[in-house]
Amino acid sequence: MSETQVHPAVPALFKELPIIQDALTTETTNLQEETVNKCLPFLKGIHSSQKGPFNQFGVPALNRDDHIAYLYDSLEDYPGSFVALDASRPWMVYWALAGLALLGEDISQFRERVITSFRPMQNPTGGFGGGHGQLSHCAPTYAAVLSLAMVGGEEAFQLIDRKAMWRWLGRLKQPDGGFRVSEGGEEDVRGAYCAMVLLSLLDLPLTLPPDAEARKHGFETFTSGLSDYLSRCQTFEGGISGNPGSEAHGAYAFCALACLCILGEPEATISSFWVGGCWPLIQSAINGTQPATAPKQTSTGNLYSREGLTRYILACCQGKHGGLRDKPGKHPDSYHTCYTLTGLSTTQYHHYHTDASASSRGDFSSAFSWKSLPVTSSDNQGSDLSVFDEKDRLAALHPLYVIPHQAAENMRIWIDVEYFRGGGQFTQETFSDHLPSR
Repeated sequence: MSETQVHPAVPALFKELPIIQDALTTETTNLQEETVNKCLPFLKGIHSSQKGPFNQFGVPALNRDDHIAYLYDSLEDYPGSFVALDASRPWMVYWALAGLALLGEDISQFRERVITSFRPMQNPTGGFGGGHGQLSHCAPTYAAVLSLAMVGGEEAFQLIDRKAMWRWLGRLKQPDGGFRVSEGGEEDVRGAYCAMVLLSLLDLPLTLPPDAEARKHGFETFTSGLSDYLSRCQTFEGGISGNPGSEAHGAYAFCALACLCILGEPEATISSFWVGGCWPLIQSAINGTQPATAPKQTSTGNLYSREGLTRYILACCQGKHGGLRDKPGKHPDSYHTCYTLTGLSTTQYHHYHTDASASSRGDFSSAFSWKSLPVTSSDNQGSDLSVFDEKDRLAALHPLYVIPHQAAENMRIWIDVEYFRGGGQFTQETFSDHLPSR
């Protein structure tokens, strides 16, 4: 294709280099310019790999069938060279399942395989390792529990040893309010976010186990000192670092914001914080709690360019043979396929926190009060347009747990039902004595 064949609906903003450029030339600015130049042909729709079709806005279609096939294949056997990723097996399952859920696939078909895979990864002392015989770690435990929530069903939920999980998380709580990612491992906001996801989804007591080391430092609950710890991770430019004093990073910003939103209503827990998944949380903090049945229209508009992110993902990130990448020149993988699809989904829905919870009890009922509404062409405001076709709409994921809303709610509701089946006799003080292991 030639420059004259650029779709007339592609705005100048997406056809030209940035108007304002840094006068100081560095390795970073050179890399940025190189990346932008790689992206421009894709954004214009003139790259040789792009065959169309393009919609009325000059945006390529989502290659849904190719991405589904790619993710199904990622759940099959890997060559021997992938042995270095052995400890990431729960993540690879989670990325594939979440991506398939976004694309509308029924992932309950993988229930038995997921249960069989994760059963030997769970340690008697609590939590999951990356594989059989590996040390329990917050990251694979997070991925395993979310995967079990997505495939659903009583057998999947019962697999998780909640009592051992509670005791293990108690050993990760630190005297400065944060969490380690494993016993003897590093402490950062990933550990805090994963711990809050596990505590809230599994409805574990907030009270620390009696033998938790953090009790010697005056802490009584998992949330003691946590907000202060997260606030110390905010850097001078407004972002969030992995731990106090480190460089801010978008992924850590999400972990901190989502952690705060699990603790309570966004407008109350997010007082002055800021990468894709963060925007719905900040937007909700600004808009406040909404009526579940009729959310109010707000005048704040969009905090980021939905159009820009949609164009970038559909034009620049789709692999030729399925799967998605982070930018042109890179190869697709299940990690980027999952989270790039998640970013596209975020552009397609309004997420808001409501005054009604799917969970009838517990300390984290607020985390199950989130809803979403589809973004439509009628929501177009000024220059920020909805530029995707309806056939390319993905499913909505819960903005805190990054799994389908119903999957998160089903796991929590099942635990609520189990609580009442037991007569509601389990309190935080007697949890360790009375709760069955599974």
